[in-house]
Amino acid sequence: MSAPPMKIKRTTSITVGEFFHQNEKSLRMKLVGTDVGFSRKILEPSVNRPGLALSGFFSYFAYKRIQVIGNSELSFLDSLDPKLREARFSQLCSWEIPCLIVARSHRLSENLVQLANEAGISIFQTSMLTMKFLNIATIKLDTAFAPSTTVHGCLVDVQGIGVLIQGDSGTGKSESVIGLLQRGASLVADDAVRLRNVEDREIVGTAPDVTRDMIEIRGLGILNVAALFGVGRVRMSKRLDLIVRLVFLKDAEDLERVGKEEETVDVMGVAVSKVDLPVAPGRDVAGLIELAALNYKLRAFGYNSAVEFDQRLLKKMAQDQLG
Repeated sequence: MSAPPMKIKRTTSITVGEFFHQNEKSLRMKLVGTDVGFSRKILEPSVNRPGLALSGFFSYFAYKRIQVIGNSELSFLDSLDPKLREARFSQLCSWEIPCLIVARSHRLSENLVQLANEAGISIFQTSMLTMKFLNIATIKLDTAFAPSTTVHGCLVDVQGIGVLIQGDSGTGKSESVIGLLQRGASLVADDAVRLRNVEDREIVGTAPDVTRDMIEIRGLGILNVAALFGVGRVRMSKRLDLIVRLVFLKDAEDLERVGKEEETVDVMGVAVSKVDLPVAPGRDVAGLIELAALNYKLRAFGYNSAVEFDQRLLKKMAQDQLG
């Protein structure tokens, strides 16, 4: 039976307030002036340096992006006559730009901050170097704008491999995760996993804020993984490499025994490797999931056990025919 289609959420904009609150610490940002522009929308997942705009050239001005002011822009503004400086800055603020961010802990003069606030634009300051801020902010915006979906399962980092464990109720997903944690794995998300397609090349999984660090075990309830196993057993995010689907043994008659051909499943346009594992009383499912992750790693290095077995079998058949 095929899985139901994923409900993919496509983000077309985020507010300035959302960007600030989500990245205040990681981008070392602080508000200068008022939050009058927090409701403004960021429409493009990139940043722009408005040097040409401050010189009066607005053709092809990327006004939908966050505007970042660095040393070059500040030096240019300081070189202008005060009246011309205010006129150029007011002209910049007349566009529907999301916000202004001043790098290297520099500050705009009070009158320029007031002009921006009167135009409904919030100004932020960051202690980061301009280029470093541009690079990290672009990554943050790419993630925020990436197509996303939420799936049922448990996402675990097993020996560096991001494994999404799925299966029907009662197949022992959470119990398998506990076994993997005892073997040194790290939990990313339990029950609900948020997946994002980053730049159409990889799927990255995270946990909802409410359930982060938590896992539910029948009979025990909600457990805090960080408190029980240590913070080293928790990860904030992980690339999805492998999907392991747990199936009841009675439903596993048609499963591949040799495993020569790698199965994949489409996740938001990205092909992700998939393995079906039968579960039954007494089976070490956690150990089998770890083996599946290690086998995936071997295949990533170009080694395929099933192909080697096939070659050995053909060699044996050829020897039998000759001898």
